[in-house]
Amino acid sequence: MREILGKAKTVRELLKGVKYSIDYYQREYKWNKKQIQELIDDLSSKFLEEYDPSHSRTKVADYPHYFLGSIIISKKDSVGYIVDGQQRLTSLTLLLVLLRNLQKDQNAKVNVDELIFSEKFGQKSFNLHVDERTQAMEALYEGGAETFNTTDRSESVLNLVKRYQDLETIFPEELRGAALPYFIDWLLENVHLVEITAYSDDDAYTIFETMNDRGLSLSATDMLKGYLLANIDEKKRTAANTLWRNRIRELNDAGKEVEADCFKAWFRSQYATKIRERKKDAKPEDFDRIGTEFHRWLRDAAESIGLSQSDEFYNFIDKHFSFYSRQYLNLIQASQKPLPGLEHVLYNAHHSFTLQYMLLLAPLQPDDSDTVAIRKIGLVAQYLDILLAWRLWNFRSIAYSTMQYAMFVVMRDIRGLGPEALARKLYDLLSKETETFTSNDRLKLHQQNRYALHRILARITDYVETQSGQPSHYLDYVSEGKTRYEVEHIWADHPERHTAEFSHPADFAEYRNRIGGLLLLPKSFNGSYGDLTYADKLPHYNSQNLLARSLHEQCYSHNPGFLRFKATSGLPFEEYKVFNKAELESRSQLYRQIAERLWNPDDLLVGVLP
Repeated sequence: MREILGKAKTVRELLKGVKYSIDYYQREYKWNKKQIQELIDDLSSKFLEEYDPSHSRTKVADYPHYFLGSIIISKKDSVGYIVDGQQRLTSLTLLLVLLRNLQKDQNAKVNVDELIFSEKFGQKSFNLHVDERTQAMEALYEGGAETFNTTDRSESVLNLVKRYQDLETIFPEELRGAALPYFIDWLLENVHLVEITAYSDDDAYTIFETMNDRGLSLSATDMLKGYLLANIDEKKRTAANTLWRNRIRELNDAGKEVEADCFKAWFRSQYATKIRERKKDAKPEDFDRIGTEFHRWLRDAAESIGLSQSDEFYNFIDKHFSFYSRQYLNLIQASQKPLPGLEHVLYNAHHSFTLQYMLLLAPLQPDDSDTVAIRKIGLVAQYLDILLAWRLWNFRSIAYSTMQYAMFVVMRDIRGLGPEALARKLYDLLSKETETFTSNDRLKLHQQNRYALHRILARITDYVETQSGQPSHYLDYVSEGKTRYEVEHIWADHPERHTAEFSHPADFAEYRNRIGGLLLLPKSFNGSYGDLTYADKLPHYNSQNLLARSLHEQCYSHNPGFLRFKATSGLPFEEYKVFNKAELESRSQLYRQIAERLWNPDDLLVGVLP
């Protein structure tokens, strides 16, 4: 083996003026939203533990440092080829692109360009260079994901664009304002990676295999299993081990990280009583420890949660683990497809609200029948669906770091409640919220909420159709691929057509993006008709979904299901031969009233009130 170099580097040291490449057999970028979410949650949580708006930026140098892991480089002809760590470096580069774009309208800027690309002989190239990604990266760098045509792109490139869209959505609101330059300073100077450099592929892969493939280390689940089984009498240990092994196999079959996530959600939902305060030197509490070392937490907390005798340990596996892991597997399925009584779990999952699992498990008790369990889960999921819709309508973040503490309190307060008490508690919690649909009459599309508004429009469109007696097409509206639906503006981007009502293009753009001026239509529609005037687009709207058709006069004749829904609901649907400022405002009010019916807290009390 030749010389091996290992050095801890800051993000700035790692990326400034350095070129990395990826061999053809390593080129797939595979991170999904869960990994991006965890990266942002970890970074933002660590930073916010120390951040104080009264601090000067020089104070950031004293903030805690964070270790982001290691990368392995094979150095060939002065070019560094990434053997291990490209998922992390790619995601880090996407984050830097987002941070650059978020700074565009800020006075205080931190230069991150030199970490994203470098220039030589007048030509720019990205520091993490992969030919097939260049066009996508240029589009993201210049304007965002919506400017990039994803047709006929590789899976890796599509994944790259999706993860950038995820970053736009989940990046915490509290870091977007005055805290942004502080966070960027901290990320560049206080976040470290270890770069291990070898000078041949063989040496690099030997290191990689040594670090990853020896199979000697036990997982947290393995250690938890060993502790529990060691405390069970030999007569029952074999049966407990068989049950454990079978259920773990099911969890592993459901996904790579489902096994560990199940234990974290279960233990937090039933046992966490405290959470770490967001202040300097605050110690991790049980909520936090369960997230990082659930096996050690349980060993330390065993007696306090009723584990001391052999039968109690056996019961913990035979009854509790069996019940909560089965419910967790049901939630995984409900997050992927509609299941009766659990539809709201899917809607929350489409907002990537990963905190929901611990809340959904919180009111459950091992003696609950399947009917009772579904009822409880459905109530909590519906509560979350309403809460998330209200927050998104009011431009509030639903990111993990923003919602973590509030959701911990709700989880603790609903633990073990029966269906009726649970329904009343959740209704009371919603009644205390100050921001609902009525608190914002200027909901509009912007770069950071495009994904969320797509989901809101999908729900509104689907609600109008199903209430009119048509089958649900919600999954079609949110699916990816060539036939995907996109948010479409009723007004084309031509302010000169609207000078009679708007003297400045910025005023036109503000109104054009309002919720009442938006529809959800196939991507192909926008490509064919998006630039036309309203009068020219109107006949084509009549062949689309019912919400789009409701603009056209023919929707109001020979359409008994829709007319019945319009009459019974009292919703102010209207046909519009012209669509100007007043019509857009009227349409916005229609959407708001549909939303109030669709996300109605009173629905939680159906079957509860006498």
